[in-house]
Amino acid sequence: MVILDVTVINVAVPAIGRELSASLTGIQWITDGYTLVFAGLLLTGGALGDRLGHRRVFCAGVVVFTVASAGCGLAPNTEALVAARLLEGLGAALIVPGSLALLQQAYPSPAERSRAFGVWGSVAGTAACAGPLLGGLLVTTVGWRWVFFINLPVGCVCLLLTLRHVAASARRPGRPVDWPAQCALIVTVALLTAVLNEAGRRGWADPLILAGAGLCLVAAAAFVLREHLARRPVLPLRLLRSRAMSGGAAIGLLFNFAFYGMIFTASLYFQHERGLSALRTGIALFPAVAMTMFASVLSGRLAGVTGHRPLVVTGMLLGAAGLAGWAAAGPDPGYLLLVGPMMAAGFGTSFALTGSTATAMSAAPEHYSGTASALFNTTRQVGSAAGVALGGSLLAAASGFTSGLRVSMAIGATAYLTAAALALFCIPPKAPRHATD
Repeated sequence: MVILDVTVINVAVPAIGRELSASLTGIQWITDGYTLVFAGLLLTGGALGDRLGHRRVFCAGVVVFTVASAGCGLAPNTEALVAARLLEGLGAALIVPGSLALLQQAYPSPAERSRAFGVWGSVAGTAACAGPLLGGLLVTTVGWRWVFFINLPVGCVCLLLTLRHVAASARRPGRPVDWPAQCALIVTVALLTAVLNEAGRRGWADPLILAGAGLCLVAAAAFVLREHLARRPVLPLRLLRSRAMSGGAAIGLLFNFAFYGMIFTASLYFQHERGLSALRTGIALFPAVAMTMFASVLSGRLAGVTGHRPLVVTGMLLGAAGLAGWAAAGPDPGYLLLVGPMMAAGFGTSFALTGSTATAMSAAPEHYSGTASALFNTTRQVGSAAGVALGGSLLAAASGFTSGLRVSMAIGATAYLTAAALALFCIPPKAPRHATD
């Protein structure tokens, strides 16, 4: 549900915009409001899981997400939809850290854990694959509101299966939540997303944009200072001294920035510039996200032979080649020229997901598994939000829609290349040992 609601919205937003009379900025907030809260509260979700037990927090997140999905489907205007999407983000922030921490708990063997993370990534890839196509089908047949209503039965089944089949996890009531640091992180993510969303409309030199960027840096510095001074920080800074953990998190940020920025801008391109319906747009995007369905499982199986580093590097180089190919395809390329680049980006992103996930999770001690999961997914969601926001701003600011799209693809290719370089430096050739407590 969490990943589906990242991609399913991309083909639905034009129909939502028409019915609710939303501007391009409003469409960006409908897309990014979810990932903003998701990213901003992931560390809180991880800390609450470490404190109260991951299964309990996971189930609470499923309830919140399901209720919020009903609110999205019933929203009468843009403001109500954005508010419900924010609540969905809260539910997602409680779900995701627990999901990885529960896998970490269930599979103590590194080899089994890599395969489990591969299945986890494959499920995410399947959801990403189903998102544009399912969204297009629902928008074309029963309307965009069913993009959200479809979560209701899934959420109920998920809750029942979790309570029946997932073992309860340990509680650590002595670990408090660092709320000042959490507030600083939320402000940082919110300001970053707001600056990127509004820059296309106001211009990068606008005083409000510059002020927002400055305040974002101040909030980030306040978060680091608070974590340095706190007796029980939400993110112990010593964990970031692990090259594997910090590098894996940075790689996740970069490939999410590139991939989800591509999906968002390509969706708008196919509908606004090529006049495709929501369903045909979903079909057009299908080759890109279809590659994610098996790439994670494949990399999970290969990791035992090759280690994670070569798989992550290969995936990032494939992604870079794909987006660079789109950027170089010319102002009006045929669809067949875009299929290969989209497939390369989809495969490369998913191929690198398992290795970067396992690297970041294995670098943390077990009782910080929720925090490690939250850190990794926080950076990924910040990357997604930044990719969507920057892509939308480039489309709005460029002299032409197509030129803005090509610039966005070129920036995404650069992000993939940077991730490949980081993987060579940060991911060990073998599974890292646990960090010292």
